[in-house]
Amino acid sequence: MRAFGTAGLPEGHRCRRTGHCGVPPDTVPAMCPNPTSTGRNRDGSPRTTHARRPLQVSSTSPSRLLRTGQSGRCRGCGHRIDWYQRNDQRPIALHPTEMPSAHVPASCHWHLSSGIAHPHSDGSAWCRIPHAVLCPRRTPTTRINTHLEALRRQLAVRTRRLIDTGAFTPPTPPAGSEPPADNGRPTRPVVQLLLGRYLADRPLEDIRCVAQTRQRRRCPQPVLDPHTPAGIWMLLPASPQRGQLALPAAVMAVYDLGRLPYAEQLRWRTQRCPTHAAAPGDADIALAGWQVFDPLLHAEHIHTRLPHASTGRREEG
Repeated sequence: MRAFGTAGLPEGHRCRRTGHCGVPPDTVPAMCPNPTSTGRNRDGSPRTTHARRPLQVSSTSPSRLLRTGQSGRCRGCGHRIDWYQRNDQRPIALHPTEMPSAHVPASCHWHLSSGIAHPHSDGSAWCRIPHAVLCPRRTPTTRINTHLEALRRQLAVRTRRLIDTGAFTPPTPPAGSEPPADNGRPTRPVVQLLLGRYLADRPLEDIRCVAQTRQRRRCPQPVLDPHTPAGIWMLLPASPQRGQLALPAAVMAVYDLGRLPYAEQLRWRTQRCPTHAAAPGDADIALAGWQVFDPLLHAEHIHTRLPHASTGRREEG
């Protein structure tokens, strides 16, 4: 049997805070907190901790992008925007909050379904609106009402406050056409894959994988892998794609991936490294930086000469 003192404590008990043994008689003992974690529960049972696992997206989901990778900031006004993919896999920036459908023109109604943005109303009293309609740095292409005009003025005031406090710096307007990078390498090359042409948002060597790692970070591996087949720089006619206007006869430098296997072209289109391309269950933490190339809208990115020191082989078209 274990002996207890007059205060109801075991003999030899030492207070963890004061270091004294026992307590004076007729004194209620004070509770001494233990700030250090012992790894056990109050009843003495071991405390189990579950390892945090990265999020995954179902293979049947139409959108592979995680919600954490959909938020961003507008480069023109500095306000928060939400990026979503459309049916054609092209991104669109939407205003982060819903708005009453009665205050938004029908041509600006958007709704979300399974992570995909659709350019029409879903019949509810609320809808989403593209940020380009409300951005104070842009001129709206559609006629807006007084409610949207008032919201544009509020965003303009907030942008001015961000600039005055130094939290946001507006971009400088371009002085002319975009100069090529070192060695004649285009900063935004045109890539041909999957029977179409796409404009990259950065040089080929700098295109990173958009998949999420187990540490919940973006994969640092490049899409251009030296152990996979490379494309060919070619001079091809600047012919328009379906639904685009024709240009005068001219040639342009294109990084052609059309001769590669379909799986390799799909890996480039989804912007994944070879490791994550073999793991379709891993989710994306960022949007792919491709844009459907339009020779009229992207005329400043057309280069009529092949790069001097470029990635892949060179071949005259």
